[in-house]
Amino acid sequence: MSRQLRFFTVTIATALFLAGCLPMAMFASGSGAGYSGLKQDWGTYVSSKNVNALCISPKLRFVIWEFEGRFGRKVVMNSGYRNPFHNASVGGADNSYHTKCMAADFYIPGVSKRDLIAFAMTVDGVGGLGCYPGRTFIHVDVRDRPRGYRRPVTFSGC
Repeated sequence: MSRQLRFFTVTIATALFLAGCLPMAMFASGSGAGYSGLKQDWGTYVSSKNVNALCISPKLRFVIWEFEGRFGRKVVMNSGYRNPFHNASVGGADNSYHTKCMAADFYIPGVSKRDLIAFAMTVDGVGGLGCYPGRTFIHVDVRDRPRGYRRPVTFSGC
């Protein structure tokens, strides 16, 4: 095989390998009516200026990317990190994963809550899943699953 052909083959193989390592979330869309008027906090769409998307653990960030990659659209976070005072004022649990940068409440415009729940049940990184009746968002946290659990710990209507 000629040197040029070998170089070309190696270059293409390397590019394909690296493309497989990129999170599909990089190609997720944040455009359309569902995103109109929304702001971003640290690269994440947020539903209000009170949502803190800065403090998100790497494991939670990867879980969010899995959702974005699967559905091809960016998540909109309703709740991210909460300091203890804010957590108490919104009725959060004393030991909430939101206070540990390990939880997010979110939705994806144009994606049904049922589809988000079904996908969350298949994602290994999801440790806890909340599905509040009458609400458009889901809660996802990255707690460690109890031994023997193949699905997330579920609560609040899942």
